Amino acid sequence: MGGCVGAHHHDSATSLNGDSDIAGVTLGRNQPLQRERPKWKSEYPMTDGQLRSKRDEFWDTAPAFEGRKEIWDALKAAAHAFESEDHELAQAILDGASITLPHGALSECYDELGNRYQLPVYCLAQPVNMMEERDCIGCKRSQAPDPSEAPFETGQEVQLRLRLSTGRDVHLDVRSTDSVSHMKRRLQAEEGLAASSQRWFFSGQPLDDRSTLQELRIPADYMVQVIMSQPPLSSPDHLMPGVS
Repeated sequence: MGGCVGAHHHDSATSLNGDSDIAGVTLGRNQPLQRERPKWKSEYPMTDGQLRSKRDEFWDTAPAFEGRKEIWDALKAAAHAFESEDHELAQAILDGASITLPHGALSECYDELGNRYQLPVYCLAQPVNMMEERDCIGCKRSQAPDPSEAPFETGQEVQLRLRLSTGRDVHLDVRSTDSVSHMKRRLQAEEGLAASSQRWFFSGQPLDDRSTLQELRIPADYMVQVIMSQPPLSSPDHLMPGVS
């Protein structure tokens, strides 16, 4: 694919410990995320389905080689927010995961341990030669991969793992039939975090308030990222009533 930034998947995350030249240039250096989206041209015109399929392939395989899964998840969420031009959310995700950008671009990132992550340009912006699906003769719209099997029975009690944008991890007791909206209110009741200020993400995708836990099919050992847009409530008097 033309315009790909960085190397192949096995080079997407590399440790700085073995590269003193890179380490000397980048460690301790962090720039705010630039707002300008990269411009690039594909080797062949792509449809939206083909682009999404290529992105899915990258996000599904990148964590399997090097780097930390939670950092890849945060980068996926930040890339989605960046392309949607929600730069404040993208920066909040990066800050919450302690990800630094030495050049202010998601094409080259580092976690707090010094591991290097490179995002290809096709995960950050559409190519200039995008093609409408109706113009692609014989092309079939790309289908997202099937989600993993639901780990819960209907109505089963489970413990959900949450990582707050403050850097703290929280375990929340919920039921598989609970909606995201209801779970936000439970988190407010237990932690004093206003439900209206919470934005939940899993594997880089925002979670709809109406979706239930069993519909989302989140495996029990995976982390949900919670981005806060305002400080926690200061008084328990603000907690939502009627949430047990």
